[in-house]
Parts: sequence; structure tokens; C-alpha cells
Amino acid sequence: MIYPSGAARGLVRLAVLTFGLHLAGCSGGGGATSTASPDQSNVGSSAAQGAPTAATVQVNLEVPTALNAAPFNTQRQLTVPPGYGVRLWARVGGARFMALAPNGDVLVSHPGSGKIFLLRERANNIPETFEFASGMQKPHDMVFHTIGTITYLYIAESNRVTRAVYGAGDTQSRSREVVVANLPDASNTELRGAYFHELKNIAISPDNKLYVSIASSCNVCVEDTQSDPQRGAIYEFAADGSNRRLFARGLRNAEGLDFIPGTSILWAAVNNRDEIRYPFNNDFDADGAIDLGKALPKFVDVNPPEPFTKVRDGGHYGWPFCNNLANAAMTNLELFPDFDFNPNSSQLNCATVDRASKGIRAHSAPLGFSFLQDSTVPPAYRNGAAVALHGCWNCSSLRAGYKVVYFPFDAAGNAGAEIDLLSGFVIDPDARTVWGRPVDVIADSKGNFLVSDDYAGAIYQMYPLSR
Repeated sequence: MIYPSGAARGLVRLAVLTFGLHLAGCSGGGGATSTASPDQSNVGSSAAQGAPTAATVQVNLEVPTALNAAPFNTQRQLTVPPGYGVRLWARVGGARFMALAPNGDVLVSHPGSGKIFLLRERANNIPETFEFASGMQKPHDMVFHTIGTITYLYIAESNRVTRAVYGAGDTQSRSREVVVANLPDASNTELRGAYFHELKNIAISPDNKLYVSIASSCNVCVEDTQSDPQRGAIYEFAADGSNRRLFARGLRNAEGLDFIPGTSILWAAVNNRDEIRYPFNNDFDADGAIDLGKALPKFVDVNPPEPFTKVRDGGHYGWPFCNNLANAAMTNLELFPDFDFNPNSSQLNCATVDRASKGIRAHSAPLGFSFLQDSTVPPAYRNGAAVALHGCWNCSSLRAGYKVVYFPFDAAGNAGAEIDLLSGFVIDPDARTVWGRPVDVIADSKGNFLVSDDYAGAIYQMYPLSR
């Protein structure tokens, strides 16, 4: 796709200038939507449940005396929706992904130590902590799934996926079996110890298919599209690990995977590329010089957006040859050829690439997300998805990410406009100082939101005051 000079300049400036309008208008649940999905029989509508409310109220983070070590020995504030409070629920160093056990226990992964921790709530006390599993290779994502009468816990390690039978109340993992072996990680000879995104994420469909995200080894490289298995892709397996096949590709780093409850519709939250060079043959910054191929901070800060998208069987989402272009609605994102890897559309026609359903501000780093339709959170939030944004590491200021956001879904399964659900982790965006970084968000068994934070080593519980 080659834009005429004037058209490209207009599109890109529109994306930069109106992005602030998009952010300002995100307090509602409407907005443009993507193409409807066919299998939506029980998705439902939030209209009768009341509209979700954005986070606008700053509250003190409640910290139990037993947990008030740094960074919580200083009073911290977070911004929540009206009618909510937030407390420090537990401390887990390097806390990454979470999974809610059938009995209400919460599992938390810690890739650095090769361990999974189990947190069990206690009345009038902080949760009890158990070392649930150890000796694993960078465990990350976890999914409970029942096949017939047997409930399994699947765990994604950097080099494999394992599963074990789960029994109600287990505080230690039972004997594990390898389901998928030989997944690529930093130990692969061809990568010579350099794998930027070796942590794996998984999801399991209602018809017992296992989906594994194999992220890119780099920021942007062609080699990942030529490897076996391909990286920057999602693979499908049978629940026992057999029948591997490529499901979708061109997804640089699909950290979050989840199915709309009761459907076979897979969505992913994707970390897009960094340090993009300006791809259009025009004067973007109006300094009298052509900017093609230049690194322009005002362009890079908002491009390419992070896809939050439905994933189609057989879909190709562009990476590393095509990049999303931000627009005001952050919906149905147009793509353009990458300057370095797809000049003049020589490698891939970007007009043939699947467009992302929604976009999140570039470099926000979306990680874990959860659909909430089958949860017990308050009804206004029970028809959509909560997404944890880890935050930008290389933006000109820390204004991208570092929060949890919510996307309401309509009856056809289309995501509406993004709203803030939990924010306040940035101390000074221009000085690039923060005290926390969200990783994952789930609903607990009592209808609260749990948010993990690997920077502060914490699990937060955002709860409705009316309960």
C-alpha cells in the first residue's frame, strides 16, 4: 500500500493530533466497532446492566501492616471508578500471570525462579502463601480446563507446555506430563541465547483445543517468519498436544490470549514493535525536508498501536512487514509497509493483511487480559475485557500504559471504546518515574478485580464498596 504524499501526511497527522481526543472521549462505552462475529449466542448486552464507569476517583491504597515494606512504606494513591476501593492484597516478588482455581485460590507465576505460588484467602488476614510448583523453565501463563470429569492445570513454560490433574484444595502440583515439547526459547542454537520474548502464553477453547503464542525473538526480523515453528505466531494443538498446526501469524508478541466465554472466538493483546522509521515520502514535521526513513519521536510515540484483536483462523496480522497506523477511534486499524522490511510492498501487500479490531496506544505493552462475562464482578463490567498495560520503556515520556483498562463489548462481540479501570502508578511521566507496573488482571471468586505487578512485587484487589 503506497500512499500519495499528501494523503499520508494527512492520515498520520490526524492520528497524532486526534489521539488526545480519543483519550479524552474514552469515558463512555460507545465508539466505532469492528466487524461483527457470527458465534455470539451468549455474549449478551451490557445496556440493561448499566454502562461501565471510568476510573476518575483517587483513593489511598490500603496496605496491611504486614505488607508495608517498600514501595508501600510510603502512602500510594490509585485512581479507580466511583464506588470502588483498592487494597494491597498480597506480596509476590516478580508477580506475573494469575489463574483462578475452581475453589477460589489464586495461582501466580514467577518466571525468574521457575515457581508458581498459590495464594489462599484468610478472614481478617493476608492470604496464606504456598509454593505450588517449582523446578520449571520460566513458567508464565496458566489455564484451568476441565475435560470430561477431569480438571487439569496447564502451565506454559518457555520451552514447553505441561499439565497436571488438579484436585479441589490442592496446595502443591501433582505429577505433571509434558503436553507440548521443544518450544523455542533462548536455549535454541539458532538464537544463540538471544530471545527477547521467550515467555509463552496459552488459551484453551470450549472444544478442547490448546492455543500457544510463540512470540518474536526480536523487535523486528524476517528470520522469525522462516523458522519452524514460526515465531510471532499462534499455534493450535489438541488438548493432549497432538495435531500441531499454524493458526495465525504476524502477531509480534501476543501476551494475552482468551476466548469470549461460551464461544470459540479467540482474542489476543499484542505487544507491537518499537523504534519504527517514518515510512512515507513527505515532510511530516514541516521542517522543509522529506522525512522518509527518519526516526521521528512524535510519530514513534503513537505508532504502531498495540493490537487488541479477534484472531482469525488462518489470519495474518502483518508483523514484521506491515505496521498499524493509529486513528482517532483506534478501530479497524489501517496498515502500511514497513520501511526496512517491506519497501514498496515488495514482501507483502498490506491491503491483504487482517486489520486489528482495536488499538491501544503505542508502546503501552498490553500483557494479561481477561474476559469478564462469566465472572461475578459488578454487572456494569460483566460484558467486556480488562487489559493490564505494563507501560512504555522507551517513549519520550511515560504516558503510555502503566494502568489497567476496560473494553466493553456489544451483543455482536465488538469491542467499544477503551476506558481506564485502574491507574496512578506513574509518579512523574516526564521524569520517567513509576512505582508499579501492571502485568495481569483477573476476577476473583467474590467479584473483585485482582491485578498483578512485577515491578512492586504485588497483587492488588480492587473491590466495590457496596459489598
